[in-house]
Amino acid sequence: MVKPTRVTNSIRVLRFAHGEMTQAALADRVGVTRQTIIAIEQGRYSPSLEVAFQIARVFNRPLDEVFQYPAGPARPSATTSPTPPASPAPPTPGGRS
Repeated sequence: MVKPTRVTNSIRVLRFAHGEMTQAALADRVGVTRQTIIAIEQGRYSPSLEVAFQIARVFNRPLDEVFQYPAGPARPSATTSPTPPASPAPPTPGGRS
């Protein structure tokens, strides 16, 4: 079973605000299949950044008006995990640095 994405969107509302644009018409303008538009609208699929920008451009809206991501605690990823602070150097024999 595919886990739904946390990305939400306003594509359905925007399609109807733009002359009841069909999913097929939007798919043609963006260059994807109608099934892809359906999956994005239903939150079963997150579009690539390029497709997201193309969809926003069709509706002449900023990306964050078309797609939303819920605020929440940021989880560090493996590539951005914080580095622990360095331990102080042990003292040298005789008290000199």
